[in-house]
Amino acid sequence: MEIQKLYRIFLNSKGVSTDTRTLQKGTIFFALSGPNFDGNQYAENAIEKGASFVVVDKLDSIELNSQVIFVKNTLTVLQKLATHHRKILNIPIIAITGSNGKTTTKELIREVLSKKFNVLATKGNFNNHIGVPLTLLKLTKKHEIGIIEMGANHLSEIQLLSDISLPNWGYITNFGKAHLEGFGGKEGVIQGKSELYKHLVLNDGQILINGNDPEQVKQTRNQKVIQFGSQEIHDFKINFTSKNSGIQLEFQGLNFKSPLHGDYNLTNIAASIAFGVIFKVKLINIQNAIVRVSVRK
Repeated sequence: MEIQKLYRIFLNSKGVSTDTRTLQKGTIFFALSGPNFDGNQYAENAIEKGASFVVVDKLDSIELNSQVIFVKNTLTVLQKLATHHRKILNIPIIAITGSNGKTTTKELIREVLSKKFNVLATKGNFNNHIGVPLTLLKLTKKHEIGIIEMGANHLSEIQLLSDISLPNWGYITNFGKAHLEGFGGKEGVIQGKSELYKHLVLNDGQILINGNDPEQVKQTRNQKVIQFGSQEIHDFKINFTSKNSGIQLEFQGLNFKSPLHGDYNLTNIAASIAFGVIFKVKLINIQNAIVRVSVRK
């Protein structure tokens, strides 16, 4: 089936589902499969529960009828549908990846930008090759900005997620030691996470980096970037003034207080300040937003 035809079906549905246990009436059920499960076996059950259509890539457990859409690969079709939807809506998409701090940074940016815009952000751990398209398909005409968290533990995963979500902006929290085995070592982590940078450069996107991080600077030395950091040369000069009873940062003569603890959260907060300024959120609203994010979600 052509994506355009499936997209028209999607627009007349209540959304998509990949789990019959949480399926709502009027949604399209995508029968995804993995090493230990085969969603095609639940297609009939999905229709019984009220799915408007089911998308399958096997016909072992269900016969073709007006509610069954047979495709070569359900996951690929789900991803293509999400990309098509993202293109149609054409709103700014911010992609967040990194070894640590992705979720906290995403929540901080979401809280800041929500002071001015209707924002949709990744929920929970929906940050992989299935979760990213599902998040994109939740975007509506009411949304003005999307924030997509991207997780990966192997090379080429961030490239795939970038190709699916087509971000306009990207930020990498750090290059840490998470998933070293999957990436083949620290250099593999750097290469894998930097796939986001490469995608943005090739597609006229924009990159925000932590200018205090030598590795970030090194990886983007031949690219046009916007930097936050503690030096005058940085686009956003942000000072880390206090860590008593939480974190306090200073920017443009104003204090930004946060109940979060730990040095690792300093740059997470600084990134949210930078994105707030980039998207012209008033500084007082940025202050009020940051103080609200107290726990990692």
